Amino acid sequence: MPTRRALLTLLAAAAISACSTPPALAVGSIVDLQIVDRSRGDLLSAYRSRGASYVAGRPGDRYAVRLTNRSGGRVLVVLSVDGVNAVSGETAATGQTGYVLAPWSSAEITGWRKSYAEAAAFYFTALPDSYAARTDRPDNVGVIGAAIFRERVVQPARRPFEAPTLGGGRLDDSGRDEGERRAQGAAADAPSESPAATRSAQAAPMQRERDSLAKADKLGTGHGEREYSPTTQTTFERASSRPDEIVQVRYDSYANLVASGIIGRPRPPVVADPFPAFVPDPR
Repeated sequence: MPTRRALLTLLAAAAISACSTPPALAVGSIVDLQIVDRSRGDLLSAYRSRGASYVAGRPGDRYAVRLTNRSGGRVLVVLSVDGVNAVSGETAATGQTGYVLAPWSSAEITGWRKSYAEAAAFYFTALPDSYAARTDRPDNVGVIGAAIFRERVVQPARRPFEAPTLGGGRLDDSGRDEGERRAQGAAADAPSESPAATRSAQAAPMQRERDSLAKADKLGTGHGEREYSPTTQTTFERASSRPDEIVQVRYDSYANLVASGIIGRPRPPVVADPFPAFVPDPR
Protein backbone atom coordinates (compact mmCIF):
# COMPACT_ATOMS: atom_id res chain seq x y z
CA MET A 1 0.00 0.00 0.00
CA PRO A 2 1.38 3.44 -0.82
CA THR A 3 2.10 5.50 2.25
CA ARG A 4 2.23 9.23 2.81
CA ARG A 5 5.44 10.35 4.45
CA ALA A 6 7.51 13.41 5.14
CA LEU A 7 10.21 13.80 2.52
CA LEU A 8 12.91 16.28 1.59
CA THR A 9 13.00 18.71 -1.28
CA LEU A 10 15.89 21.04 -2.10
CA LEU A 11 15.41 24.77 -1.62
CA ALA A 12 18.62 26.20 -3.04
CA ALA A 13 17.94 27.91 -6.35
CA ALA A 14 21.38 26.91 -7.59
CA ALA A 15 20.56 23.26 -7.08
CA ILE A 16 17.26 23.16 -8.97
CA SER A 17 16.94 24.33 -12.54
CA ALA A 18 15.02 23.68 -15.72
CA CYS A 19 15.80 20.34 -17.30
CA SER A 20 17.98 20.34 -20.41
CA THR A 21 19.64 17.62 -22.42
CA PRO A 22 22.62 16.34 -20.41
CA PRO A 23 25.99 16.76 -22.15
CA ALA A 24 27.28 13.34 -21.04
CA LEU A 25 26.00 9.81 -20.77
CA ALA A 26 23.32 9.40 -18.10
CA VAL A 27 21.29 6.44 -16.93
CA GLY A 28 17.55 6.21 -16.40
CA SER A 29 14.40 6.99 -18.36
CA ILE A 30 12.34 8.72 -15.64
CA VAL A 31 15.30 10.19 -13.77
CA ASP A 32 18.84 10.58 -15.07
CA LEU A 33 21.69 10.05 -12.62
CA GLN A 34 25.06 11.64 -13.30
CA ILE A 35 28.19 12.21 -11.19
CA VAL A 36 29.64 15.73 -11.05
CA ASP A 37 33.30 16.30 -10.21
CA ARG A 38 33.00 19.33 -7.92
CA SER A 39 36.76 19.94 -7.98
CA ARG A 40 36.59 20.78 -11.70
CA GLY A 41 32.88 21.38 -12.26
CA ASP A 42 32.70 18.68 -14.94
CA LEU A 43 30.51 15.63 -15.39
CA LEU A 44 32.40 12.38 -15.03
CA SER A 45 32.32 10.34 -18.21
CA ALA A 46 30.43 7.08 -17.89
CA TYR A 47 31.71 3.80 -19.33
CA ARG A 48 29.30 1.02 -20.28
CA SER A 49 30.44 -2.52 -19.55
CA ARG A 50 28.61 -5.78 -18.86
CA GLY A 51 25.25 -4.04 -18.76
CA ALA A 52 26.29 -1.44 -16.15
CA SER A 53 27.57 2.15 -16.09
CA TYR A 54 30.88 3.05 -14.44
CA VAL A 55 32.69 6.30 -13.64
CA ALA A 56 36.30 6.82 -12.63
CA GLY A 57 36.89 8.91 -9.51
CA ARG A 58 40.07 10.47 -8.20
CA PRO A 59 40.92 10.01 -4.51
CA GLY A 60 40.31 13.20 -2.54
CA ASP A 61 37.98 14.81 -5.11
CA ARG A 62 34.54 15.94 -3.92
CA TYR A 63 31.59 14.94 -6.04
CA ALA A 64 27.83 15.44 -6.33
CA VAL A 65 25.03 13.22 -7.58
CA ARG A 66 23.01 15.09 -10.20
CA LEU A 67 19.40 13.91 -10.50
CA THR A 68 17.28 15.10 -13.43
CA ASN A 69 13.54 14.48 -13.54
CA ARG A 70 12.58 13.83 -17.16
CA SER A 71 8.87 13.51 -16.45
CA GLY A 72 5.99 15.96 -16.14
CA GLY A 73 5.12 14.89 -12.58
CA ARG A 74 6.80 14.97 -9.21
CA VAL A 75 8.99 11.99 -8.35
CA LEU A 76 10.56 10.66 -5.18
CA VAL A 77 14.22 9.60 -5.34
CA VAL A 78 15.54 7.31 -2.59
CA LEU A 79 19.29 7.81 -2.94
CA SER A 80 21.77 5.13 -1.89
CA VAL A 81 25.54 5.67 -1.75
CA ASP A 82 27.65 2.59 -0.97
CA GLY A 83 24.49 0.84 0.22
CA VAL A 84 23.66 3.63 2.72
CA ASN A 85 20.65 5.98 2.50
CA ALA A 86 22.13 9.43 1.82
CA VAL A 87 19.38 11.14 3.88
CA SER A 88 18.85 8.98 6.94
CA GLY A 89 22.13 7.05 7.15
CA GLU A 90 20.25 3.74 7.36
CA THR A 91 21.29 0.68 5.41
CA ALA A 92 19.49 1.53 2.18
CA ALA A 93 16.07 0.11 1.29
CA THR A 94 13.63 1.34 -1.34
CA GLY A 95 10.85 2.08 1.17
CA GLN A 96 12.85 4.76 2.97
CA THR A 97 12.88 8.55 2.83
CA GLY A 98 14.43 10.51 -0.02
CA TYR A 99 14.32 13.64 -2.16
CA VAL A 100 11.33 14.94 -4.13
CA LEU A 101 12.01 16.46 -7.56
CA ALA A 102 9.61 18.83 -9.28
CA PRO A 103 8.63 18.13 -12.93
CA TRP A 104 11.43 18.70 -15.45
CA SER A 105 13.84 19.81 -12.72
CA SER A 106 17.38 18.94 -11.75
CA ALA A 107 19.12 18.82 -8.35
CA GLU A 108 22.65 18.11 -7.17
CA ILE A 109 23.02 16.12 -3.95
CA THR A 110 26.41 17.07 -2.54
CA GLY A 111 26.67 15.01 0.63
CA TRP A 112 25.25 12.98 3.49
CA ARG A 113 22.24 14.76 5.00
CA LYS A 114 23.10 16.00 8.52
CA SER A 115 20.19 18.39 9.11
CA TYR A 116 17.70 20.48 7.16
CA ALA A 117 20.51 23.00 6.62
CA GLU A 118 23.71 20.96 6.23
CA ALA A 119 25.23 17.99 4.45
CA ALA A 120 28.61 16.27 4.88
CA ALA A 121 30.39 16.38 1.51
CA PHE A 122 30.76 13.29 -0.66
CA TYR A 123 34.36 12.67 -1.70
CA PHE A 124 36.23 9.76 -3.21
CA THR A 125 38.53 8.02 -0.77
CA ALA A 126 40.16 4.69 0.00
CA LEU A 127 37.69 2.01 1.03
CA PRO A 128 38.78 1.86 4.73
CA ASP A 129 38.01 5.59 5.08
CA SER A 130 34.58 5.38 3.42
CA TYR A 131 31.54 6.23 5.53
CA ALA A 132 30.09 2.77 4.90
CA ALA A 133 33.27 1.03 6.10
CA ARG A 134 33.56 3.31 9.14
CA THR A 135 30.01 2.32 10.11
CA ASP A 136 30.77 -1.41 9.61
CA ARG A 137 28.92 -1.72 6.28
CA PRO A 138 31.66 -2.13 3.62
CA ASP A 139 29.98 -4.80 1.47
CA ASN A 140 28.32 -2.43 -1.03
CA VAL A 141 31.03 0.21 -1.39
CA GLY A 142 31.46 1.39 -4.97
CA VAL A 143 27.88 1.84 -6.17
CA ILE A 144 25.46 4.79 -6.25
CA GLY A 145 21.80 3.96 -6.79
CA ALA A 146 18.44 5.69 -6.95
CA ALA A 147 14.98 4.14 -6.53
CA ILE A 148 12.43 6.26 -8.40
CA PHE A 149 8.76 6.51 -7.45
CA ARG A 150 6.02 8.33 -9.34
CA GLU A 151 3.46 10.27 -7.31
CA ARG A 152 -0.08 9.06 -6.78
CA VAL A 153 -2.34 11.84 -8.01
CA VAL A 154 -5.98 11.83 -6.94
CA GLN A 155 -8.36 14.30 -8.51
CA PRO A 156 -10.61 15.61 -5.71
CA ALA A 157 -14.34 15.48 -6.27
CA ARG A 158 -15.88 18.95 -6.55
CA ARG A 159 -19.34 20.09 -5.74
CA PRO A 160 -21.24 22.01 -8.43
CA PHE A 161 -20.15 25.66 -8.68
CA GLU A 162 -17.53 25.15 -5.94
CA ALA A 163 -14.28 26.95 -6.63
CA PRO A 164 -11.05 24.95 -6.14
CA THR A 165 -9.08 25.68 -2.99
CA LEU A 166 -5.43 25.43 -2.07
CA GLY A 167 -4.34 23.51 0.99
CA GLY A 168 -1.10 22.67 2.70
CA GLY A 169 1.05 23.41 5.67
CA ARG A 170 3.84 22.03 7.76
CA LEU A 171 3.54 18.34 8.54
CA ASP A 172 3.48 17.63 12.28
CA ASP A 173 4.82 14.53 14.04
CA SER A 174 1.47 12.74 13.87
CA GLY A 175 1.73 12.63 10.08
CA ARG A 176 5.27 11.31 9.89
CA ASP A 177 6.14 7.69 9.61
CA GLU A 178 8.18 5.82 12.20
CA GLY A 179 11.33 5.72 10.08
CA GLU A 180 11.30 9.48 9.61
CA ARG A 181 10.83 10.10 13.34
CA ARG A 182 13.73 7.78 14.13
CA ALA A 183 15.99 9.53 11.61
CA GLN A 184 15.11 12.97 12.99
CA GLY A 185 15.46 11.77 16.57
CA ALA A 186 18.96 10.50 15.83
CA ALA A 187 19.90 13.89 14.37
CA ALA A 188 18.49 15.69 17.42
CA ASP A 189 20.53 13.48 19.77
CA ALA A 190 23.82 14.25 18.03
CA PRO A 191 26.25 16.14 20.31
CA SER A 192 27.02 19.75 19.52
CA GLU A 193 30.53 20.61 18.39
CA SER A 194 32.87 23.40 19.41
CA PRO A 195 34.56 25.42 16.63
CA ALA A 196 37.89 23.74 17.36
CA ALA A 197 36.35 20.29 17.25
CA THR A 198 34.57 21.16 14.00
CA ARG A 199 37.84 22.25 12.35
CA SER A 200 39.54 19.09 13.53
CA ALA A 201 36.70 16.92 12.28
CA GLN A 202 36.77 18.62 8.88
CA ALA A 203 40.53 18.06 8.48
CA ALA A 204 40.47 14.45 9.65
CA PRO A 205 38.75 12.83 6.61
CA MET A 206 41.27 14.21 4.12
CA GLN A 207 44.18 13.20 6.35
CA ARG A 208 42.78 9.67 6.69
CA GLU A 209 42.33 9.58 2.93
CA ARG A 210 45.99 10.53 2.32
CA ASP A 211 47.24 8.01 4.89
CA SER A 212 45.24 5.12 3.47
CA LEU A 213 45.55 5.61 -0.29
CA ALA A 214 48.70 3.56 -0.58
CA LYS A 215 47.06 0.62 1.19
CA ALA A 216 43.63 0.64 -0.51
CA ASP A 217 42.84 -0.89 -3.86
CA LYS A 218 39.20 0.25 -4.15
CA LEU A 219 37.42 3.59 -3.88
CA GLY A 220 34.57 4.45 -1.54
CA THR A 221 32.75 7.63 -0.52
CA GLY A 222 33.95 9.57 2.51
CA HIS A 223 32.08 11.67 5.08
CA GLY A 224 33.56 15.11 4.42
CA GLU A 225 33.22 18.61 5.81
CA ARG A 226 29.77 20.00 6.56
CA GLU A 227 28.38 22.40 3.99
CA TYR A 228 25.34 24.62 3.76
CA SER A 229 22.66 22.65 1.92
CA PRO A 230 19.11 23.80 2.78
CA THR A 231 16.11 21.50 2.52
CA THR A 232 12.49 21.55 3.59
CA GLN A 233 9.77 18.96 4.11
CA THR A 234 7.00 18.02 1.74
CA THR A 235 4.45 15.23 1.51
CA PHE A 236 4.46 12.59 -1.20
CA GLU A 237 2.25 9.56 -1.78
CA ARG A 238 3.81 6.85 -3.91
CA ALA A 239 1.76 5.53 -6.79
CA SER A 240 3.12 2.07 -5.99
CA SER A 241 5.07 0.45 -3.18
CA ARG A 242 7.50 -0.82 -5.82
CA PRO A 243 9.94 1.56 -7.53
CA ASP A 244 8.97 2.62 -11.04
CA GLU A 245 12.67 2.60 -11.89
CA ILE A 246 16.01 1.81 -10.26
CA VAL A 247 19.14 3.40 -11.72
CA GLN A 248 22.70 2.92 -10.61
CA VAL A 249 26.27 3.94 -11.40
CA ARG A 250 29.30 2.03 -10.20
CA TYR A 251 32.62 3.72 -9.54
CA ASP A 252 36.28 3.04 -8.81
CA SER A 253 39.65 4.53 -9.66
CA TYR A 254 40.66 4.80 -13.32
CA ALA A 255 43.49 2.33 -12.80
CA ASN A 256 41.16 -0.25 -11.27
CA LEU A 257 38.61 0.15 -14.05
CA VAL A 258 41.36 -0.39 -16.61
CA ALA A 259 42.70 -3.40 -14.73
CA SER A 260 39.24 -4.98 -14.60
CA GLY A 261 38.71 -4.49 -18.35
CA ILE A 262 35.90 -1.93 -17.97
CA ILE A 263 38.02 0.78 -19.59
CA GLY A 264 40.11 -0.36 -22.56
CA ARG A 265 43.83 -0.40 -21.95
CA PRO A 266 45.58 2.35 -23.92
CA ARG A 267 47.69 0.93 -26.73
CA PRO A 268 51.35 1.95 -26.90
CA PRO A 269 52.00 4.43 -29.69
CA VAL A 270 53.53 3.11 -32.91
CA VAL A 271 56.98 4.62 -33.33
CA ALA A 272 57.89 5.05 -36.99
CA ASP A 273 61.47 4.30 -38.03
CA PRO A 274 62.72 6.43 -40.93
CA PHE A 275 65.62 4.04 -41.58
CA PRO A 276 64.49 0.43 -41.32
CA ALA A 277 67.18 -2.23 -41.59
CA PHE A 278 65.84 -3.97 -44.69
CA VAL A 279 63.27 -3.53 -47.40
CA PRO A 280 60.27 -5.90 -46.97
CA ASP A 281 58.52 -7.66 -49.84
CA PRO A 282 55.28 -6.10 -51.09
CA ARG A 283 51.98 -7.76 -50.14
